[in-house]
Amino acid sequence: MRLGYFTMPLHPAHRDPALTLQEDREAIILADQLGFHDAFVGEHLTEKSENITNSFIFLATLIHHTKTIKLATGTSNLSHSHPTLIAAHAAMFDHLARGRFIFGVSPGALASDAEALGMLNEDRNKLFAEAIDVILAIWEREAPYDIDLPGNRFKVSTARTGVAEISRGVMYKPFQKPRPEIVGTVVAPHSKGVIAMGERDFHPLSANFLLPQWLPSHWANYAEGKRRAGRSADPADWRVARTIFVADDDKTALDYGRSNASSPYRYYWNMLLQKMMISKRHIIFKTHETQDDRELTDDYMVDRLVLCGTVNKVVDQILALREQAGDFGELVYAGMDWVDPQLARRSMELMATEVMPRVNQALGTPAKTPAPGH
Repeated sequence: MRLGYFTMPLHPAHRDPALTLQEDREAIILADQLGFHDAFVGEHLTEKSENITNSFIFLATLIHHTKTIKLATGTSNLSHSHPTLIAAHAAMFDHLARGRFIFGVSPGALASDAEALGMLNEDRNKLFAEAIDVILAIWEREAPYDIDLPGNRFKVSTARTGVAEISRGVMYKPFQKPRPEIVGTVVAPHSKGVIAMGERDFHPLSANFLLPQWLPSHWANYAEGKRRAGRSADPADWRVARTIFVADDDKTALDYGRSNASSPYRYYWNMLLQKMMISKRHIIFKTHETQDDRELTDDYMVDRLVLCGTVNKVVDQILALREQAGDFGELVYAGMDWVDPQLARRSMELMATEVMPRVNQALGTPAKTPAPGH
């Protein structure tokens, strides 16, 4: 099983973004030094606590400060830009990173982003589906492209203005052939979107927001999509994100990871609960649909959604998660605000050097690395 990293990120809104952006960079540089396989970075335009507005720009600052970790948009919000822009930017980034790039995609779920862009009433899922079709068509076709897909609002051509002799009207194709690995984040139980991922040979990342009991529904739907495409689903292609804190002693683990009022984990889940309740999506935290909202307290959240403890205890929790979810290829460690930088770094170190080797020893052969799209 590989070890990955994901950060939204999520910082207290009063903190200086110059400092939190540097903190987020340091976390990924450390992840690279510790041998994490990849690092996914989210983006939002209008959420002060989530300080990264463009994941491509942020990740570009890390290309020459990291060596082996794959840099992943987590996600690029496809409803926010014309697909020609995203196709060109993603392809260029892939060249800059020499293939150390994973293209994480989603529609973009934040309503205030949509309002600021003047598209609050647009069907962002439809925009997403149309955009990804056009991005792939740009990468697959040669200039002048002449992309006019049935029912798709985006038409792309350089036929009228292109000049073949000087390569005018030609866009980058990605460095990776035929394209980078494409990953989609899955949040809802029984998500139908993950069926489409299987059909398209995109790979799912099950969000850390989800109670573990719902994880098997993601794999079942992904496998169904693969069957529809005439292929077999490979567990190595499935990523599962979890919120994890590892410490050298139980007291520190429980204090910093769950109970202390200043715990970044407690802050994270308090904020996530508020955000999901505002958007009426908090069912993802419930054990059943009719569960009373009043049961969703801070203690409820951290007790169910934070894996924490000493090395041996976290190993046991991950193995129990694997037993409940089934086989998956990568455990994705969710990044938090660094309230205590020393504890935050130590948790990542223990996770990479102690926890994952013991998990893989218990499981046997580690999952293979996913191949780029084919």
